[in-house]
Amino acid sequence: MKIVAERLRTLRNRLGISQVKMAPIVGLKQSTINRYENDQANPTLETLLHYADYFDVSLDYIFGRTDDPQGKLYEYRPKIEESAPEMEKFIEMCFDPKSPMNERLKETLAKMLKEAKE
Repeated sequence: MKIVAERLRTLRNRLGISQVKMAPIVGLKQSTINRYENDQANPTLETLLHYADYFDVSLDYIFGRTDDPQGKLYEYRPKIEESAPEMEKFIEMCFDPKSPMNERLKETLAKMLKEAKE
């Protein structure tokens, strides 16, 4: 992918690291880095993770899904099933059963989780 090649080259160049110096950092040969940066070969996922970790950027950035190196394109929102026993157990654990507001608080939390699902 052309955008991946451009991002890998840009990341390396911004820090002034040559392909020769970059090779041992990511565990590759200089010629392999050159092929990746010229879009002549596709890097492995392991290689992309090495780049992301070394330059402290997201894979979304490397893949061109966002222009913000640290940004996240999507917000994680797990699906919540209304009658999930784990969720009911979680709600039970959240509140003191001796509290006079216990039932109302549990109902409110359950309602909020249901709305978040929709």
